[in-house]
This record gives sequence, structure tokens and C-alpha cells, in this order.
Amino acid sequence: MHPVIALLQSMFYNKTKDLLVLISIQELNPKGAPYSMTSIKASSSYRIPLFCIVTLLFWMSMYTSVPIMAPYVEFLGGNHQLAGWIVGMYGISQMLLRIPVGIMSDRFHKRKLFITFGLLFTAITGLGLWITHDFTWILILRALAGAAAATWVDFTVLFTSYYKHEDSTKAIGTISFFNSLGQVFGILGAGWAADSFGWEAVFILGAVLGLLGMIGSLFLVEKVELDAPKITMRGIGDVATDRTLLFVSLLAILSQVLIFATVFGFTPVYATQLGADKFSLSMLSLFANVPVALASLFGGRRWAVRYGEKRMVVWGFILMGIFTFTIPFTHHLWVLMVTQAFAGFGRGLSFTLLMGMSIKHMPADKRATAMGFFQAIYGLGMFIGPVLMGIIGDWFSLNQGFIVLGVLGVLSALLSQWFVQSKHQAKTSSSTAAL
Repeated sequence: MHPVIALLQSMFYNKTKDLLVLISIQELNPKGAPYSMTSIKASSSYRIPLFCIVTLLFWMSMYTSVPIMAPYVEFLGGNHQLAGWIVGMYGISQMLLRIPVGIMSDRFHKRKLFITFGLLFTAITGLGLWITHDFTWILILRALAGAAAATWVDFTVLFTSYYKHEDSTKAIGTISFFNSLGQVFGILGAGWAADSFGWEAVFILGAVLGLLGMIGSLFLVEKVELDAPKITMRGIGDVATDRTLLFVSLLAILSQVLIFATVFGFTPVYATQLGADKFSLSMLSLFANVPVALASLFGGRRWAVRYGEKRMVVWGFILMGIFTFTIPFTHHLWVLMVTQAFAGFGRGLSFTLLMGMSIKHMPADKRATAMGFFQAIYGLGMFIGPVLMGIIGDWFSLNQGFIVLGVLGVLSALLSQWFVQSKHQAKTSSSTAAL
């Protein structure tokens, strides 16, 4: 293993282990009250650490292949447009499946079952990508990976059920941290496997991680409220027409367009033009995703409370926009990595809070459906981003595509400023009317 990767993995492992213990103790003992060893050993005491580990394995499995997919397709002889379609298929299948997954989850209250199937699909995807070099099958397998990612609805809803209703943003910040950390570990593992054994080894690694996560998911704690109502058609309609959810989802689309057109799409292609090898590509993704994990953790758990959700979302989009715009003017690989670190920090700030805002105001029996709508709608951005970038790249140049996306990021910041302020005013008006 490359010594830099080994060092980073060791650092992340130790920090993650300490954080799991800290989070577990905080949830068992949130106000510093005395607790006994019996309470720590209670059946519910392991639920948060185990859930975080399963989440880690899920995204590790998924992100062994996501960052390298565009360069891999072009390595096999595909053009920018084909690479864009294959990368984008991951998003469009999520868009189609997340609403049904959310509705069924609220209908039957079986979050754990969907999580297990999601991990099974990631294992099958990795195995399939290892076997085939046919572009049609790769497209289908990326759609299956999107189906696996659609179960993220149930990850987020089940995890937030372990917290108090008003602590949803804190819960989302925590689970988003392990989401991002899993992506980082997956990227590190992919870089090592590709550099040492070739592209196909990456997919085998993803399959093994998915299988391990599936085994772990069998021991998750399912939390269902007694006499919890099942979602109805009227409830689905209420969710689908909720103004807060729709506006937050629109902002999330713009965020995903930026993310999947750049760091998970064509930024690695641009890096190869600067002379990046497989290890350098993994380091690029590492620089782009470690700040996401940190911003997700501190943005959701601390900064949103201290500085306000609006300010964090706006600054997140500003960072993404500025440091996407600067990509074409970057001519050294290390400078590109720095720009992606700042953009990644912005991504962690804005997207984590948008996810928390999508369900914070929803009753428990509608949360999975609401999260399904939110994640389905932002799945459109996962599809549009790389496809649009692929078309621009073939018709004009990748440089022009990055400039367009940078401007879009800044415009999204302005829209966020307007939206969050309007939402606050709407709440104030509603409270005044109630009085």
C-alpha cells in the first residue's frame, strides 16, 4: 500500500473510532447525567455506532467506483457524452426510485429491510462491473447502483428516529459525516486498488465492502413508534405540495448538478489532462471529500445553530461556485486539489443543511416519504450535471463547462439567500396568523 494512503487511513480510523464512542456516549447521556455500565450495555446502546459503521461500509462500497467512472469509460474507448450518460444514469435511477422507496417505507415501517437490499445491490454492482466491459451492461449496472443509493432514504430516516424531533439537523449532520467519511475511505481504497492491481480490482473491493455492510445491516435496530400511522394518499399529496420541501429540493438539484458534473464527473478527466495518474486521481477525490465530511459534521451539529442555516447554505454555494469557476485557470495538479478542497467544504455546508431542512418540519409518519421526494428530486441534478457537462465538453470544451457551472453556483447562492429568508418570513406570518 502507498505510504501516504496507509498514513491517512490510520489517521481516519483512529479519529472515527474515537468519534463513534463520543457520539454513542452523548446520545446515551446527552445532558451529562450519571449513567451505569448496565445502561451502556443495553441493547440500544450499540445502535448508533453500528449504524455509523454500516453507513460507512455502504458509501465505501458505492464510492470505490463513482469517482473513477468517467475516466474508466474513456479508458475503455468511450467519449465525453457516453461517460456523461453512464455517470448520470446513477442519478436518474435514484430519481425514479426514491419516491416509491420512501412511500413504501412509510407504509410498512420497514426501514431496515430497504437498507439491507441497498447494500446487496452495491455488492452486485461491484461484481458486475468487474465481469463486464460492455457499455450497455455498465450503463445497467450504474442504474442498479442508483437503485442502491435510493435506499439512502431509509438510512437517513431510521437514523434520525434515534434522535429527538427537534434534533433532526444534528442527526443529519452526524450521518452525513459518516456518509462523507465512507466516500473518502472508498476513494482511498479505489486509488490503492487501481494503482496496484488495475481498474477491475476497484470493483472487486466495492463488492466485498457491500457484502460486509449487508451482514452488518442485519443487526441494525429497527425503531417504529407504537401505533404509528401509515402514510395515506392524502398524506402523500401533502408532502408532494409542501412548499418548504419543494424549494429545498430545488436548491439540492443545483447542488447535485455542480457535484456530479465536477468532482464525480469531469474534474478527474481535467486532472488527467494535467498529467494525473491513478493515485493522483484518488488524492484529488480525497482532497474534495475530506472537507465535505468535516463541514457536514460541524456545519450540521454546531455552526448552523451558531450562525444560522441560511448563512451556511449561502456560503456553501458561494464556495462551490467560485472554486468551480477557477478550475479552467488551474494549470498545476496541486492547485486543482486545493480548489476542490474549498469547493468540497462548501458542498458539505450547504447540502447537509438542505437535507436536514427537508424533513425537520415533517411529522414522523411522513418523513421517509418527504426524504424520498427530496432525494428523488435532487437525483435529477445527478443526471443533468454530467450529461450537460459531457455535451458541453464534446461541442465546446470542458473549460467552458466549468465556467458555466461556476456561475450557476454563485446564482444558487443568491437563490438560497432569497429562499431561506422567505421561508423564515413565511413561518413568522404563520405564527402571527395562529395568534
